[in-house]
Amino acid sequence: MKVCVYGAGAVGGYLAGVMAHKGLDVSVVARGEHLAAIRANGLTVELPDGPIIARVHASDNPADLGPQDVVIVSVKVPSLPGIAAGLPALLKPDTPVVFLNNGIPWWYYQGLTGPDAGKHLPRLDPGDGLLNAVGPDRIIGGVFWPACTVPRPGVIRIIAVGGKGTILGAPSGEITPGLQRVADAFDQAGLQAETTPRIRDVIWEKLSFNLSAGPMCVLTTTPVKDTHVEEACITASRNLVSEALALIRAMGCHVDIDMERVIAANTQLAHRPSILQDLLAERKMEINSLYVTPLEMARAAGVPMPTLELLAALIKVRARAAGLYDG
Repeated sequence: MKVCVYGAGAVGGYLAGVMAHKGLDVSVVARGEHLAAIRANGLTVELPDGPIIARVHASDNPADLGPQDVVIVSVKVPSLPGIAAGLPALLKPDTPVVFLNNGIPWWYYQGLTGPDAGKHLPRLDPGDGLLNAVGPDRIIGGVFWPACTVPRPGVIRIIAVGGKGTILGAPSGEITPGLQRVADAFDQAGLQAETTPRIRDVIWEKLSFNLSAGPMCVLTTTPVKDTHVEEACITASRNLVSEALALIRAMGCHVDIDMERVIAANTQLAHRPSILQDLLAERKMEINSLYVTPLEMARAAGVPMPTLELLAALIKVRARAAGLYDG
């Protein structure tokens, strides 16, 4: 099976490395020093039981890699509009495209019926560039739970595996042939993955967990556990998740969150969320998908989110000052 990972950073690099190590025909779209390191030394994935080194086809031009059986897109959300033109070169007539991104995905309203059918998110997919490049029937949504980092070019380090792996689902809720093919690719690589008919529930669950500490991590530039030594921050965490749950119900989705388990996990988690990693690395930040779009949904649904409103506003001020956000 030919699999292309578009964006071989923390998440994509981990998946590409493991898949290639397990014998799949893997290619990656990468750039800069990361691409040079992968070409020179292979892709190294530092796993809990030791490192693996995988040789993968690597290019910054998708056309060099040719049509694939599966495409996994894991570039940062601010970069998504810029890759739309390159995606068709990777597609056969039936190639599924998995989007593993943080926050609300650009395709959120695809496959829905009722009053939300046909809605678009132009802030995340300007001019429907991604939709036009991929088409609605190829889209597979994904939520990746393990925490990974890129300590240096060509090297991926997994920080926390967790118990959930990757969750995959079609926007329509159906188990489509494309979804099954993606699940088969993960299975062949020995990667923990499962399919669900309710991928939006899982997206909201991951977003709720991200909101429980992520905004405070950005504002303090500290790992998750350091935000939970102050009682006021723990209270803010409770408020953020409570606001998120109210929005989730208004959106017709369902998530069970054990807040005490979330707090217990946060007090131990030494990981810096990806949006903080972007700030520290001076990369464009995923503010729109993680904060702005949920807030716009909340306003449309009449759901107040005052805690997130304040923290998101402060994050935007900081990101603009660093030149990492122009929204």
